[in-house]
Amino acid sequence: MANPLYDTLFGQHHGKSGTFLHMQDGTTMSYAGFLGLAAQYANLLVQLGLNPGDRAAVQVQKSPQALAFYAACVQAGIVFLPLNTAYTADEVQYFVENSGARVLLCDQAKADSLRPVAEGCDAALETLNGDGTGSFADKATALPDNFDTVARSTDDLAAFLYTSGTTGRSKGAMLTQGNLLSNAQTLVTEWRFTADDILLHALPIFHTHGLFVASNITLLAGGQMIFLPKFNLDVMIEKLPLATAMMGVPTFYTRLLGDARFTKDLVQHMRLFVSGSAPLLAETHIQFEERTGHRILERYGMTETNMNTSNPYDGERRAGTVGFPLPGVELKITDSKTGATLPQGEIGEIEVRGPNVFKGYWQMPEKTAEELRPDGFFITGDLGQIDKDGYVQIVGRNKDLIISGGYNIYPKEVELLLDEQNGVLESAVIGVPHPDFGETVVGIIVPDGDSDPDLDAIAANIGTSLARFKQPQKLIVRAELPRNTMGKVQKKALRDEYGALFEKARS
Repeated sequence: MANPLYDTLFGQHHGKSGTFLHMQDGTTMSYAGFLGLAAQYANLLVQLGLNPGDRAAVQVQKSPQALAFYAACVQAGIVFLPLNTAYTADEVQYFVENSGARVLLCDQAKADSLRPVAEGCDAALETLNGDGTGSFADKATALPDNFDTVARSTDDLAAFLYTSGTTGRSKGAMLTQGNLLSNAQTLVTEWRFTADDILLHALPIFHTHGLFVASNITLLAGGQMIFLPKFNLDVMIEKLPLATAMMGVPTFYTRLLGDARFTKDLVQHMRLFVSGSAPLLAETHIQFEERTGHRILERYGMTETNMNTSNPYDGERRAGTVGFPLPGVELKITDSKTGATLPQGEIGEIEVRGPNVFKGYWQMPEKTAEELRPDGFFITGDLGQIDKDGYVQIVGRNKDLIISGGYNIYPKEVELLLDEQNGVLESAVIGVPHPDFGETVVGIIVPDGDSDPDLDAIAANIGTSLARFKQPQKLIVRAELPRNTMGKVQKKALRDEYGALFEKARS
């Protein structure tokens, strides 16, 4: 095929007049209309001077037009770089600069703050709003609604997704056409998606879950999506009777369970509920099954690998586990120091290998070599074990990475900002369990002795530089941080001490 990802996901729908997207306001978009829009966008990308392999950075609200921009990038051979809409201009600058993006697409409301970023990085700045308007949309309107798809191979890059470790800068995970396509093909089969499915989609599309899992699966199966701009409890309850499947993060399920309108009758026609991006509490599993008769299917994936494991569609979906390795994916538990494979049942580092595993980190050969072994196994940084029945359990992380609501947060970024604040000597940032988000951020501050830290002022100050999901939900002052004999801060001790903070707050 000339362009495997485009031809398989999008090209099969050329000439198809059936409905693809259902919007919150009741309007729809057909496959033909969607592909025509994507072609116009692809023509404009070329007109803006982008060539195959160039990067396009995107920080826009979720919309059919935003999804069409992704399709346009695939069709034109452009590397798609979606950015969290909560990122500040300071954060966006790093991603645009590091990736060498040739265009930055943003919401009109952010254009003034991002224009210096684009100019400083020699990138074209265009706007695309949540309602489909903007300079990019205006310019594309006059262009043809057909485009000669650019030839690409499965080894060519399709997307960059930036991920964070516990030290150093964010890393651009390079995902190929083959990575994305193989994973979508596997999941369509494993989760039994067909053209008859209507997926309730309330996830963001700057993230693997909402874009490369939910959207790619629906496109490949030829189904439909109820495409909501975000999770809204009332709208979810209104739209659920129209859907056959739903994908969400644990927060979605806890909030649904908290509403008396969410009943067994409301979802009797549904065939599948999938959860991921953060651990689902066993309690939520049990409550959901008791309420609806459905058992949530939990799976495990990463930015660098897409999906690695899944509980079975047919068979026991075991609470507290992420199921079995997907077909084509090899998974092993290793000693983090020696790399030796550990016996079944022992806890160690999870490593995976398969066609889903990324190509490496953009312009970071040393970091790539640290985490991607020569034999193709990726060292995930997650700690897990395989039980006697073969189910994989995630028991923690070998790094201090915080995952809140499915979003990665690296503590050092927050600590550097906290340490700069008046009255602060040093800080430690940890993730603690949270009933809605899986984890949330807590900042522990040691006073400098000259003045008492003003916690409200500190929170306000760092809020101007950090996306909301990275900001500590609680700041705690203490005389000193626990350290080992080598002087290293013992974050495990802090997590143990403050781990029940939010559990107590809700009891």
